[in-house]
Amino acid sequence: MSDVTPPAPTSKRKRFDVRIDKLRRTSQNGPVGPAEIVGLAGSLLILILVVVSYLYFLVPARTQLERAQLERARLQNQLRTSQDNVQKGLSTEAIVQGITQSLDAFESGGLTAAGRGRTDIYESLNQLMRKNGLRNTSGPTYTPLDPTGTKTETGGAKASSSKWQSIYPGIAISVTVEGQYQNLRRFIREIETSKQFVVINSVELERATETNSAVGADAGGGSRVAPVSLRLDMATYFQRRAGERSAEPIAN
Repeated sequence: MSDVTPPAPTSKRKRFDVRIDKLRRTSQNGPVGPAEIVGLAGSLLILILVVVSYLYFLVPARTQLERAQLERARLQNQLRTSQDNVQKGLSTEAIVQGITQSLDAFESGGLTAAGRGRTDIYESLNQLMRKNGLRNTSGPTYTPLDPTGTKTETGGAKASSSKWQSIYPGIAISVTVEGQYQNLRRFIREIETSKQFVVINSVELERATETNSAVGADAGGGSRVAPVSLRLDMATYFQRRAGERSAEPIAN
């Protein structure tokens, strides 16, 4: 009986050879092929473009945005300051206009013309002294008061009454009268409530020492009351002339 040798499997050997051939090719070409290299290069290019875009576009845009915000805040503060200044200017102008109108109303309604005012004050003082039974012991003396800023002499009565000057022309008046205390009080009250604008600057009261002074009876009768001496320093003011009004400086 003869031995029969089975044929060698050729298909398995071929497959083995193919695998060995693939391993040889892989070892020869390396672990990275052309496709992998192209993909890696594309990824690096995209990364570079992202970094460049961030540094070239986004960072300057943020810086410019911050500058624009700071500039907007500065302009808003400047606008608020300008609005406040405008409001203050309007308020100041309204105040100045109100003061000017008040002065004009006072001058036209509370003061008289210089010529008529001098005559009225002379007659008014004499009438009040007679009405209240007062004896004129000194004065009245009248000293003209020029408006403030007018050049006047520095000597005599003008210098002593210069402190009563104002923007209006006027007259300083000094008078001394004697009489009963109640009559003197009424005399002062009637001066203050008269139509003529009179300012009483100082009042001096003392017991009269003249032997021939008028002596009156008090309200209870019988006993006689010593008279009192009263010295008044007053000033009265008049309307300004048209030239003086136009020359008045206008406040800014």
